[in-house]
Order: sequence, then C-alpha cells, then structure tokens
Amino acid sequence: MNARSGTLRNTLFSSVGIYTEYVLGMLTSIIIARYLGPGDFGAYSMVVWLVAMGVAITNSGTASAAIRFVAEMRGSDRPELIVPVLAFLRRAQRLFLLAVLLAGGALFAFAGGKLAPGFNHVVLFGFLVLAVTLRSQYMFNIGVCKGFEDFRSTAIVALVATPANLALVVACWWFDAPVEALLAVFVVSSAVFFAVSHHKARALLPAVPPAPALPPELRARIARHMRMTAMIVTVGFFAASEVEVLFLNLYGLAAAAGQFKVAYQLASGAALLVPGVFGALLLPMMAHALSQGREIAGRRFAASTVYLSLLAFPLIAFGFVFGSSVITLLFGSAYQAAGPVFAWCLFAASIVTVSQGGSSLLLSADRQVVVLLVVIFCGLLKIALDALLIARYGLDGAATAYVIVSLASSASMIGMGIRTSGVGLDVGRLARIALAAALAAAAAWPLRGQWPPLPTLLVGGLVLAPVYALATLLLRCWSEADIGHLRLLHARFAKGRPRVLAQLLAWAERR
Repeated sequence: MNARSGTLRNTLFSSVGIYTEYVLGMLTSIIIARYLGPGDFGAYSMVVWLVAMGVAITNSGTASAAIRFVAEMRGSDRPELIVPVLAFLRRAQRLFLLAVLLAGGALFAFAGGKLAPGFNHVVLFGFLVLAVTLRSQYMFNIGVCKGFEDFRSTAIVALVATPANLALVVACWWFDAPVEALLAVFVVSSAVFFAVSHHKARALLPAVPPAPALPPELRARIARHMRMTAMIVTVGFFAASEVEVLFLNLYGLAAAAGQFKVAYQLASGAALLVPGVFGALLLPMMAHALSQGREIAGRRFAASTVYLSLLAFPLIAFGFVFGSSVITLLFGSAYQAAGPVFAWCLFAASIVTVSQGGSSLLLSADRQVVVLLVVIFCGLLKIALDALLIARYGLDGAATAYVIVSLASSASMIGMGIRTSGVGLDVGRLARIALAAALAAAAAWPLRGQWPPLPTLLVGGLVLAPVYALATLLLRCWSEADIGHLRLLHARFAKGRPRVLAQLLAWAERR
C-alpha cells in the first residue's frame, strides 16, 4: 500500500469515527439543549467543561506522547519498545490523575458554592471523579490506536459507544428526568467508551517480547515531551476550549453561556467533521515523516495546509451565509442569539484546523518550547480578553475574544512551522482557494431568508458546493497530481460517470 492510498484509507476510517461521534454527539447535545433551555443548559455545560478540563490535564503529555512515540517506534522498526513506552506513560498518567483529583477536591471544598450553585457538591464531585478517570483512560487508548495509525479501531469505538450514549439521553428526555440523571448518563457512557477502547488498544500491541527497560536516551526524550506538553495542554486548554462558558456563568449570564455553548460546540464539531478527518492523521504522519527526514516533513506540512484549506474555506463561507438558519433549525428559536456567534466561531475553528499541520510538525520536531510559548501567550490573552470583554459585552464579548485568540494562535503555529521546516506555503494557491469560497458565498447569498431554515439550507448547499468545486478547478487550486488522483478515483468508484465530470477533470488536468 503506497503512502497516498494508506492516507486515504486512514482518512476513511477516521471519517467514519468522527462523523459518527460528531453527528450522534451533536444530536445528543441538541436534545439536552432543547430539554433544558438556555439557562439550565449553560449551567450543565459548565459542569461538562470542568470534566473536559480534568481530562485535558490528566492526559497532558501522555496521550500525545502515545501517538508520537508509538508511531516513531514503528517507523524506526523498534516494536519491542512499544509496550515499555506505554507502561511508562500510563504510570505518568496516574500521577497526573491524582493531582487533578486532589486539586478538584480542594476547589469544591472552598469554592463549590460559587462554581456550581444549585448542585449537590458531594454528588457533583463524585461525578467528576468517575467521569474524569474514565474519559482520560479512553482518550489515552485512542491515542494508542492513532499511534498505530489504526483508525479502524477508533471508528469502531465511536460506532459502539456513541449510540449507547444517545439512547440513554433520549430515555432521560422521555421520562422527564432531572439534570442529575443526565450526569449519571455521562458517567455510564464514559465507562462504555473506556471499555471498548481498552479492548481495541490491547489488541494492537505487537506480538514481540518487550524490551526489559527503556533506553535512557528514549526515556529522557519521553519525559521531556511530557513535561513540555503537560504545560502546553494545561495552559492551552484555556486558549482552545470554551472557557467563555465559565466566565459567562461566573458573571451571572447562564442563558448567554447556553447560547455560546451551542454556537461553539456546533462550530468546533463542524470544523472537525469536514477538514478534521485529514487533520486527525497529521501528528502520526509528521512523526513518521520526520523519522525519514526534515525535508519530507516540510513538504507534507505545506501540502497538508493546502488540503485543509480546500476543505475548511467552503465551511467558513457556508457559516457566514446560513449560520442563523442552522442554529434555528437545530436548536429552535430560543437560541436565535447564537446564530451570528456560530458564524464567527466556525470561522475561527476552521482557521485553527488549517494550522494543524504547523502544530503537528512542531510537536514532532521537538519544538515543544516554541509551542508552549505560543500557548501561554494565547491562554493569558484569552483569559484577559474574556474577563474584560464578557463583563462589558456579554455574549458578543465572548465571541470576540474567541476569534482574536484563535487567529493569533493559528498565525503563530503556521509561521513557526514554516521557520522550522524551511518550506514555505503556496500563498497564491491559498489566496485562490479563499477567492473560490468567496465566489461560492456570493452565489448563495441571495437565498438567505427566502424560505424556512430546512429548504434554505438544502437549496443553499446545492448552490454553494458545486459553485465552489467549479471555482477551485477554474482558479487552479488543485495540483496536477491531485487532479490525476481524482480522475482515478472517479474512474474506479463511479465508472467514469457522469461523463461531463470525467471531461471536466481531464480538462483541469491538462491545464
């Protein structure tokens, strides 16, 4: 299997997992949001955010190290070191978990009333202990699977666990259960995610006698990676997550927190759903490429940025044109204020996705110090902007802070990726892709508000997508090799039909 075919195969399985987890997860969130309303959903979202923060800190350095060093051991043909590497990482993860639980206990003991008013703090802390423990183990197992570039297993985990979670939430809605029941469902679904992922990760371990111990040089590299990545993840969580939900709740704006949560969750999920199926492959791909040479990794960084842009820019165009219709259709008129916020959050999340090639290259090239400095700056900037803008402008201030920090982070990652690899981006090609997206948005703009949300989105998508695709061909946004591969796929899977598409691709390749 050649590199392009392997990447496409992994992209397919990654797509299945991501689409399943996102679509069913979003349906679950829609049901909860409609059931609770903006105010209660804002409070519920803050509790879930606390779990996400605990998982991020628990896995800080370990999950990404599992991806990187498993891929590296495979690329350098040292499979006997994989089991010792994972054992070392799991011990470190348990220490991180202990620190998180101790800090969480102290937080609830001294500030529980301010942080989560209306909840039983003993019950809530028990929920956080179980949820953080199970979810962090699940995410580590997923990191192991990605290190083996086994995206089939990640897809199976999503196909099994996500429908189970949806079914339990529907049962809570059907029986008019309280918020505490939804938290219990979160714990049960976390256990399912952990059990299935643990089974899949264990099956991937190589059938070779493990080395008795890690080489000192490798052990030192892993420890350094974890130390740096732990700081990056801990600070970066505030820069990358919806910490605005916390600030909005602390300022007594629970309903605005619910509005921001639906906009942010839908935007970040959409950015993951469309461009992210390729982005999910980047860290193991970069680690493997760097084991073959920095120039190869640099070319992959430049190419991946173009490919991610081709997928992300039409998403941005669609959000600005039809964002309000999407929110109204999915969440109802109670969440109308989230429409413009969704469009801007989708723009910011898509730009972050485009920069994934740069961040993956930096992490794989042992440039964690650079990433840490960028993340610290962005984390501090976001906290400062949230504290200032949300207090004064509420929901609009939250959206503004998120967009500013996302742009600063993305520009930094791409710029440092260029400097590290010595390979520049094809700026002209990126500009033509942006122009193609703008032309597609202009073609679809007159359809705004003409009909109810569902027909508007259907007709709008049927206009925007083909206009964008045609514009990318006319503006030469694809390389000759890209067009040639598209022709092969069209001939293989569609038997060359429709012929007009085959003729269009042939013409584009000749250009």
